[in-house]
Amino acid sequence: MKKDIHPDYRFVVFKDLSTEFSFMTKSTIKTADTITWEDGKEYPLVKVEISSDSHPFYTGKTKLVDTAGRVDKFYSRYGGKKDN
Repeated sequence: MKKDIHPDYRFVVFKDLSTEFSFMTKSTIKTADTITWEDGKEYPLVKVEISSDSHPFYTGKTKLVDTAGRVDKFYSRYGGKKDN
């Protein structure tokens, strides 16, 4: 195989921003953020908005995850009533 053409396959922490749930897995994704994991070592951090901890398919609950005001923007543009 050619040298230096494959990305670095390493441990990475993914963090769900809506529930603060974190998990570690191996990935080649690049990120500038880091986090200190439970073992005291520092790992790259990838922030995600939805994971298995917050997705309605896995939780069985319907939960509105609106981090950027997209739902309010939709209602203000197209009308309608927001039910909570």
